[in-house]
Amino acid sequence: MLIELNNIKPTYMSDAEISASDIYMQESVLFEKGKKYLIKANSGHGKTSLLNFIYGSNNNFNGTINYNGISNNKVFDFRKSKISYVFQDFKLFPNLTVFENIQLKNTLTNNKTVEEIDIFIEKVLLGHKRNSLVKKLSLGQKQRVAIIRALCQPFEFILLDEPFSHLDRENIKLITHIIVREVNKQNASLIMTSLDEMNVLTFDKVLNL
Repeated sequence: MLIELNNIKPTYMSDAEISASDIYMQESVLFEKGKKYLIKANSGHGKTSLLNFIYGSNNNFNGTINYNGISNNKVFDFRKSKISYVFQDFKLFPNLTVFENIQLKNTLTNNKTVEEIDIFIEKVLLGHKRNSLVKKLSLGQKQRVAIIRALCQPFEFILLDEPFSHLDRENIKLITHIIVREVNKQNASLIMTSLDEMNVLTFDKVLNL
């Protein structure tokens, strides 16, 4: 799968705000399957907006986004099997348990077995929270649940919006290993946003937004 951005510009940002961007207002920006990309920018420079544009949850932009040459109005067709997303605000269901939040997404694709989901939960050190309501978890625990949920579907691209913002160094190393293993297993591409450089992961390309 190939994602191509052509002359993308958020409708709510001025030309001056994006004048130095490697992505916004560029004639063609390509994200290729099997590669890892870091999108780096300060807060308020459109990192979340960009991922939302790619995912199709925000259409407040000028320009076009194509998926294998297909226009962005078909992006909803790709969410089930080609594009997964770890949202910065998690978008978990607070009154469901850790397992239920993950399984709810998985039931749409039947990509993982119950045993495989439980292995993921154990690997991120949340086995003791498997049946706890998400609303009772810490921010760091919620972030780990959101990441595992995104991994429990088939994908060719996974979008990660500042996925380590609530994790300590040891948990970042742990989660990074799990993400990279699953990305490589699916021969997928990774697009991650961050405020700074991420030295826990090797990227094929770093883009400044």
